[in-house]
Amino acid sequence: MSRAAKATLLGSLIFCGVTVWGVHYLQRKELEDMYKGVIRDDERRAAKLRERQELLNESQRKRELYESVQKVGRET
Repeated sequence: MSRAAKATLLGSLIFCGVTVWGVHYLQRKELEDMYKGVIRDDERRAAKLRERQELLNESQRKRELYESVQKVGRET
């Protein structure tokens, strides 16, 4: 085999190896990024749930205060 053929073979093997490694690296990176997105969504959802719970608690406190000050009932 000539020196040029060996160099071409070696170059193509290195290129193929780097390409396969690069694809696997990108797939792992993409998977990690997607998982981080899920974590951020969970944190955002939990924060929104806490906020809604605080609003509900505040609304219940206001209702109790208003009911203690005003008589609430049905007029028929």
